Amino acid sequence: MNLDPVIHAPARLQIVSLLAAATEAEFAFVRDSLRISDSVLSKHAAALEKAGYVDIRKGYVGKRPRTWLSLSPQGRQAFTEYVAELQRIVGRPLAENPADGEAP
Repeated sequence: MNLDPVIHAPARLQIVSLLAAATEAEFAFVRDSLRISDSVLSKHAAALEKAGYVDIRKGYVGKRPRTWLSLSPQGRQAFTEYVAELQRIVGRPLAENPADGEAP
């Protein structure tokens, strides 16, 4: 089993999964979609940024500061590999177990 430990934390997996479906997402949207606190999102986004998986962009909308998150190319590749490994792990027991449900 070779699951990426950076992505494997549940909150990080949720963040990366959400970002994989978008070009970029505003911090509040990610926070609200995942129902996590600002501090939890900040902590995990920083860890993902440090690993090179997430790009964090800060700017303003009018006079209000905003933060946007996006998957880097490296993050997108890591997520693709993570999902492929999960599929390999999940698919193996299904292929190895008899269809009649008997335990090996």
